Amino acid sequence: MTEPQPHTTTLGRLVGYRLRRASAVFASDFAVTLEGTGIRQIPMGILAVVADNPGINQGTVGRLLGIKRANMVPLINELIEAGLIVRETDPTDRRAFTLGMSAEGQRMLTECVARIEAHEERLLSGFTAAEKATLLDLLERIEQRAVTTD
Repeated sequence: MTEPQPHTTTLGRLVGYRLRRASAVFASDFAVTLEGTGIRQIPMGILAVVADNPGINQGTVGRLLGIKRANMVPLINELIEAGLIVRETDPTDRRAFTLGMSAEGQRMLTECVARIEAHEERLLSGFTAAEKATLLDLLERIEQRAVTTD
């Protein structure tokens, strides 16, 4: 008996199953890629959002990344304690706080992004630029269908 090909099995024809398998490959290689930096995937996302949006508040960061409010406090505290981001009083509302990057946080982000770009290049080396653009577009279209419960 010949071994069935993954794309011809019942599971192999299900998009969600294939997305989950592809995600697992990316996640595993991502962890190896950032090994030694002390940065994990979610804190990396927070660093990137704060760097792109100086003065953002942690609630907005959480909404952008789909992180529950209760989980944001320890994540932000972890990054502050590591010296990667800073919490500042909002100049327009002294009761509120904003987030910004420290010099060390910017250095760490730059290093991590370079590593992640190499990781993606490895995993997508057989894709053309057009195929990568199509993949990103299709994934974004799926993300836009997310049902929010917050």
